[in-house]
Amino acid sequence: MSLDRVGSFVEEEEVVRLTQQLIRIPSVYRPGVAGGNEERVARYVEALLRDMGLTVYYEEVVPGRPNVIAFYDSGRPGKTLLFEGHTDVVTEGDTDQWSYDPFGAAIANGRLYGRGACDTKGNLAAAICAVKAIQRAQSPFCGRILLCIPCDEEGMMIGIKHFIGRGWADGVDGAIICEPEENQLCITQKGAMRAIVKTYGKMAHGAMPLTGINPNTRMARLIVALEQLEQAEKERIGQHPMLGWPSITPTVVQAPVKGEAQLNVMPDQCMTMLDIRTVPGQDHQELRQKMEAILDQLAQEDRDFRATLDVIEDRPWTLTAKDDPIVQAVADSYQAITGRNPVYNGVPGATDGTFLHQAGIPIITTGAGDRHIPHHADEYVDLDQLVETTRLYARSAVAFLGA
Repeated sequence: MSLDRVGSFVEEEEVVRLTQQLIRIPSVYRPGVAGGNEERVARYVEALLRDMGLTVYYEEVVPGRPNVIAFYDSGRPGKTLLFEGHTDVVTEGDTDQWSYDPFGAAIANGRLYGRGACDTKGNLAAAICAVKAIQRAQSPFCGRILLCIPCDEEGMMIGIKHFIGRGWADGVDGAIICEPEENQLCITQKGAMRAIVKTYGKMAHGAMPLTGINPNTRMARLIVALEQLEQAEKERIGQHPMLGWPSITPTVVQAPVKGEAQLNVMPDQCMTMLDIRTVPGQDHQELRQKMEAILDQLAQEDRDFRATLDVIEDRPWTLTAKDDPIVQAVADSYQAITGRNPVYNGVPGATDGTFLHQAGIPIITTGAGDRHIPHHADEYVDLDQLVETTRLYARSAVAFLGA
């Protein structure tokens, strides 16, 4: 069978219907809320994959938050291709801001609306239906297709970390990360460091500040110094052609850290959370050392300056070469399906692919959906693009795994 024919076995109504079914099972993580996790949608996907004849594993990462792992084995020795698409979605927020039920999966004007339609239940459905198309076509290939369907991509990514820690990523030769990128081929993505900095002082009356030590003014100096470091990194690295500028962004400033704030009380501590985004060319360890050097310098200038820096998450930037086999397979398939040259780009944030890359797996991120729509009210996916993605996934898998 011709490689280009596998896409003709994609059933358009099937991928739309599956996307609707996934959206209608809410999977927003809400701690302490019964059913407020990914369990129901994971069980649904598990049953579907078993019905398809795949070898399926269901693993709880923490109670109520499972990963689903499934293999479609050709029975011939060869490479392993991984499709990754998470089950969790972000909160729907204020439903009054929605024109459609966030979990109703309504269709209007060629678009499917709902939380997760774009990020990323539509693309999860596309990956599953791509495997179905390969089964129907009986397309000859070697090796295995591995479906990784983890929890908690929108949080601390405990699902993919558990997947890798359990050894499931061992021996994988390439991975397609199923995220909304308008079917652009994203071969790089920003790294992320999440850090908490605290400055320490001495509580005092607001009318008599000299009897204490103000952690807030010390934090202000620190934030200004971090802004200067950000500018220095921009000048050193320059603007990345796909990812733009690196950044060091204070997102939360809080004082006091514990207890109730009061206008006439100078607190004893101040805390700032930093969302740090990096691009190729930046070394995370070196960047951390530069931040620690700022703390040391401020302490030399002010004997009352005391601060701590705690990096709570470290996600490296990724870069996959255009001539890597997984990129070539997707690029060739995109051109064959659409008749257009692929558009290469980068992911502005981090994905589960960050950790797969760190585990030594070449990754490419692509899928249906406007890349600016995730987490918005009235999130949607264009149905034509969703079907195109399903065909892209199916052909890419057969092209990568060969005959």
